[in-house]
Amino acid sequence: MRTVAFPDGRTVPALGQGTWHMGEVRANRRAEAEALRRGLDLGMTLIDTAEMYADGGAEEVVAEALAGRRDDAFVVSKVLPQNAGRTRLPAACARSLRRLRTDRIDLYLLHWRGSVPLEETVAAMTALLRAGHVRAWGVSNLDVADLTALAALAGGGACATDQVLYNPQARGIEFDLLAWCALRGMPVMAYSPVGQGGRLLRDRALAAVARRHGVTPAQVALAWALRHPGVIAIPKSSDLAHVQENAAAAALTLDADDLATIDRAFPPPAHRQPLAML
Repeated sequence: MRTVAFPDGRTVPALGQGTWHMGEVRANRRAEAEALRRGLDLGMTLIDTAEMYADGGAEEVVAEALAGRRDDAFVVSKVLPQNAGRTRLPAACARSLRRLRTDRIDLYLLHWRGSVPLEETVAAMTALLRAGHVRAWGVSNLDVADLTALAALAGGGACATDQVLYNPQARGIEFDLLAWCALRGMPVMAYSPVGQGGRLLRDRALAAVARRHGVTPAQVALAWALRHPGVIAIPKSSDLAHVQENAAAAALTLDADDLATIDRAFPPPAHRQPLAML
């Protein structure tokens, strides 16, 4: 599987696993953990989670999935903006570490920008980095103006990634954000790469491309996101068959006709757009 490098030189597979909505129903947690373990076996070793997901329940599912194999995974978690200050960020990180049953988070992200000044968040993230509780830090749901402000701060240049909504229905980042990050060697993490609620997967254009390749629309959507060398896609699935399907998408290459078909259905942005978020 193709890999993507972070600014510190560490590499991860371009296709990882998300956990949004995992941990919400306790009876489902065993199956969800099993799905994550299957994804690890298939090479999708980056697992993304957040303290917000199921009020920490998703982090607990990740811990179950990684029991006995923590070193096999690259763990990403996210802190809520109200917890991103000097005093609350260390406490939030400590809670995530306990739920994850680990001594470090490989990449810790600000979930979105809130009222806490970015300067304060950078200082708190830097302290966590120096203490060894996190290996790197980054952001999520920040637009180019936010990223520019962040980069101007002391220590802000250490930001490792921006995790944003990206799929054929949400292409606004192609106008400026993708290029901004690429210029700085900073990969972009694409959440909801197959869309939300399945609407994207019923689209005729994706279905037509899928038929040409003998694959599924979900695999087309993932291959479409992964056509960018600096993009990491993190689809979520708690179904073993879908996990297998997602992993197989890493081997799919879309040709110019495929991309033109998708462009006609979902035109690329012609101007700057507000950052789309879920």
